[in-house]
Amino acid sequence: MIRKFLLLSFTLGSSLLFIFQLTTLQLFNSDYTERSLNNAVQKRPIYPTRGLIYDRNGTLWVANKPVYDLMVVPENLNAFDTLELSKSLKITKETLLTQIQEAKRFSRKLPSVVMRQLSLAEVGILQEKMWKYTGFYFQKKSTRDYLLPIGANVLGYTSETNQNEIKTKSDYDLGEMIGRQGIEKTYEEVLRGTKGEQLFQKDRFNRIIGAYEGGAYDKASEAAEDLTLSLDAVLQAYGESLMNNKRGGIVALEPESGEVLALITAPNYNPNLLVGRDRSKFFNKLVQDTLAKPLFDRSLQAEYSPGSPFKTLNALIGLQENVITSETIFACNEGHFYARGAFMGCHCRVGTKSDLKKGIYNSCNTYFAKTFMRIIESKPTPEEGVNLWKTHLEKFGLGNYLGYDLPIGKRGFIPDSEYYNRWYPKGSWVATNVVSNAIGQGEILTTPIQMANFTATIANRGYYRKPHFKKTNSLQERDSLYPINQTSIDTQHFETVIEGMHQVVEKGTARIARIKGIEVCGKTGTVENFIRLNGEKTQLTDHSIFVAFAPKDEPKIAVAVFIENGYWGARWAAPIASLMIEKYLNGEVKRGWLENRMLEGSLQSEYEKPLLGKAFTINE
Repeated sequence: MIRKFLLLSFTLGSSLLFIFQLTTLQLFNSDYTERSLNNAVQKRPIYPTRGLIYDRNGTLWVANKPVYDLMVVPENLNAFDTLELSKSLKITKETLLTQIQEAKRFSRKLPSVVMRQLSLAEVGILQEKMWKYTGFYFQKKSTRDYLLPIGANVLGYTSETNQNEIKTKSDYDLGEMIGRQGIEKTYEEVLRGTKGEQLFQKDRFNRIIGAYEGGAYDKASEAAEDLTLSLDAVLQAYGESLMNNKRGGIVALEPESGEVLALITAPNYNPNLLVGRDRSKFFNKLVQDTLAKPLFDRSLQAEYSPGSPFKTLNALIGLQENVITSETIFACNEGHFYARGAFMGCHCRVGTKSDLKKGIYNSCNTYFAKTFMRIIESKPTPEEGVNLWKTHLEKFGLGNYLGYDLPIGKRGFIPDSEYYNRWYPKGSWVATNVVSNAIGQGEILTTPIQMANFTATIANRGYYRKPHFKKTNSLQERDSLYPINQTSIDTQHFETVIEGMHQVVEKGTARIARIKGIEVCGKTGTVENFIRLNGEKTQLTDHSIFVAFAPKDEPKIAVAVFIENGYWGARWAAPIASLMIEKYLNGEVKRGWLENRMLEGSLQSEYEKPLLGKAFTINE
C-alpha cells in the first residue's frame, strides 16, 4: 500500500513538474525564442540624427550630414575581387583583408565595420557594384556639420564608441556616435535621440532574404531634441577674430540671467577638423601642440592672478566690515606702500590723497593695501581676519567650481589661515605677510569665467545666477534651475564701487574703453608674470586684464578679458572688452580705428621669444 502511494505520488509530482516547466518555457521564458530569432533574424539599428544646435537668436549652428559605415557579415562572404573593392575604398588590399580577418575573429555571424564614415558621394560610386560583394552592406549614420566654424571649446565634439565603453554603456553599439566634451557631452541624452531597429529574415545559409515578417516588428527611431544655446554666435565669432594671434580668454555673461553670451579661448580650432575619418589625425596634432595648447580652454581651465580687478572685491568687503567708508581717505605719501618689511609700488604720484572712488579709478595700490590690512586686523588674530575675508569671497563664487553646464573647469584658489599656517610657523605671520592679496596678486587664483561672474555680481548689486550655456524657455524655468546666489555684501555698498568703475572708463586707467552713448563700468589689471627657470624666479612680460559691464544701470553684458603677455590692462584687454560690449549692445562697431588695431594686432613675437635658448610660451 505504501509502495503504491509512493509510486502514485512520484508519478503525479513528475507530471506536474514537467507541465510547469513546459508552461514556463512556452508562455513566459523568451530565451529560446530569442536564440531562435538570433539565428533566423538579423537586427540592424536605425540611428536617429542628433539634435540640431541653435544660438540664442535662432541661428542654426550645428547640423548633421549623412555618413555610411561599410559592414560585413563574414559568414555571408563569397569570393570577390579584393583588389577592385580596395581601390574603390581607396585603401590597400592588405588593409581590406586585415579588416575582414578581424571581423571573422569577432564573429562570423554578426556584422563588423570594414570602413567607417563613407560620404554619400563615396557610397554612390560603390552602390552600383554592391551586387558583386555578397556579405557587405551599408549602415547609415550621421555626423556633425558645423555650419559656423567657431566655438569648438564650447560645443565639444562627437566620436565613435569603443570596445571598453560599450561594456559599461549597454544601450550603445560599437561605433555609435557619442558626445565628447562640451555641450555635446553635457546634453548627450537630449541630443542623442532613441535608436530604432530593423529586422531581416535569414535563410539556413545565414543569407538575408528580406524583411522579417514584412517589417511588422521593425521599430522606428525617435527624433532627438534640438538645443538652443545662450551664446550669441555673432558675438562669439567676433570675439574669436579679436583674439587672433593672441593667447588668453574672453567670457561674456548676461548679468541678470547668468546666461553665457560668449566663451572664447585662444588659440582655438575649427570644430570641423574633428569630424570624419581623419578626426584622429587632426586630434593628435592638436594634442601634440604643447606650446599653443588649442585643446586647453583658457576661459575655464586657466588659473590666473586676478590683478587689480580684485580691488573692487576688497573695497566691498572693507565697506561691509565697516573698516572704510566711501569717504575714507588714504594718502600715498611716497608713491608706494611700505609696512613692516612689505613693499608695494603704486601708480599714484607722491602725495596723492584718494577716497574710495578715486582709489578705484586711479588703481591706487596703497589705498587697497591699507584697506586689506584693516580687514585682516579687524579681528583679534590674522587667522580670523583671513578666514572672514575668504568667507566673503566665496559668496562671489570664488575658490570653487561655479557649476556651469560644461564638463571641464578649475576651482581657482582663495587662501585661508590653514594655508598660511603651513607656510609660516603658527602665529608668526601677520597682515603684511599676505598684503599682495590686496591687489589680486599673492596666492589668489581665478579663472576668466569666475572673473566675469564676480563682475556680473557687482553689476547686479550683490547677486549672481550660476553661469550656463543652455537657454531657458521661461522665467519660471530659469528661476527653478538657476536660483539667485546672494553675496554677504549689503546692496548699498555697491553703488560707490560701481561709480568708481565708471570713472575708470571716463577719466581713469581705461579711457580707451569709452563708448559713445553707453555708460561702461570697468577695471583694468596688469598682472606680474613669473616662472621658475633653473630654480630661479624669472619675470616675463605682464598679462593684460580688463573686466567691465554695461550699461551702468540695468546692465545687459558683463565681460572679462585676459590676454597673456599683453603688457598692461589698457593695451589689449580693455579695447577688446569695449569692442565686445559695443558689438553686442549696438550690433555694430563704429570705432573702426580701434577695431582694426585689435584685429590686426599680434602678440606672436612675445610667445616666440627665446628664453636661454628655448622657445617660451605661457603655461608650457
